[in-house]
Amino acid sequence: QVQLVESGGGLVQAGGSLRLSCAASGRTFSNYAMGWFRQAPGKEREFVAAVNWRGYNTYLADSVKGRFTISRDNAKNTVSLQMNSLKPEDTAVYYCAGGRFQFISATAGEYDYWGQGTQVTVSS
Repeated sequence: QVQLVESGGGLVQAGGSLRLSCAASGRTFSNYAMGWFRQAPGKEREFVAAVNWRGYNTYLADSVKGRFTISRDNAKNTVSLQMNSLKPEDTAVYYCAGGRFQFISATAGEYDYWGQGTQVTVSS
């Protein structure tokens, strides 16, 4: 069993930056692929970014490429999402997810564990 706890959300002006962190419990964190998803009010949950189990392969949604970066530190059991040049349309609840596989996935249904989410609000 893995528990995921996100932090780092908040209110920021357009053009600003935030760094989200996800702390994972459990000794097998390094065996899991990790991802970030987000859900805005009235919209479906959407993929944001993913990183494979070793951290050398990442994948970003087109909407955040060039602005967001995903990384992980297996020694600290954490995965981070650095968000720069934020836009009002980035406003959403951001969720950390862990999957019992080693590759990358942009499909929410393939992930096994989810955090409770952290709110990101970008004002114009």
